Amino acid sequence: MGNVSATKERLNFRLPREHKRLIERAASSLGQSVTEFAVSNLVRDARRALREEEVTVLSDRDRDLFLSLLESPPKPNEALKRAAKRYRRQRV
Repeated sequence: MGNVSATKERLNFRLPREHKRLIERAASSLGQSVTEFAVSNLVRDARRALREEEVTVLSDRDRDLFLSLLESPPKPNEALKRAAKRYRRQRV
């Protein structure tokens, strides 16, 4: 599981009996303890949730537009120029 601290912590929660039985069956079918099964699935799903939150997937059209703007950025408009001036004043 990567760089996991040697210190162990607990995570306790209650769940319906039918969920617990289902988890026990699934863990058993994989030859894992309930703890091993729960931890591996919780960690995998936590990583997936964070990755989905942090990564933006663009459509082909949006990707092409983004890349074209990087290659040939538009000239700054007046609002952007004013914002840049405010930013420079605040940094001083």
